[in-house]
Amino acid sequence: MLSAPAVIVRGLADARAALSPGREVVLLSTPGAALHAGCGWWRALMELARAEFPETPAADILDCADAPGHAMAALRIGQKALVLSPACPAFAAVRGAAATLGAVVLESRPPALDLAERGAARRLDGWLGLG
Repeated sequence: MLSAPAVIVRGLADARAALSPGREVVLLSTPGAALHAGCGWWRALMELARAEFPETPAADILDCADAPGHAMAALRIGQKALVLSPACPAFAAVRGAAATLGAVVLESRPPALDLAERGAARRLDGWLGLG
């Protein structure tokens, strides 16, 4: 599922926009979102969005920048995919912990449509393969 088109979301409105077409999608946090918004906020946002669109297949990725503590906290509350800088000294330990939990740690962010960009809403259907 992480191979589906990714859409950067900043809040519930973005998540709704990405999920409403009903196509498989990856909801991607902003860079370093775990540091400034927190992993609890991200999990709550994802749960709320999925509850509104239960039929839409979606994965989500939380960007933890270079903060292994935030990455571990996210894993502890059930985050299944995250981005962590491979330059982080604890990268291998976090990746190992993730593997034991059935989660994945990505070294870089996937290509994504940023819904905050001008005209992104018009490009969303094409990005998701609808148009």
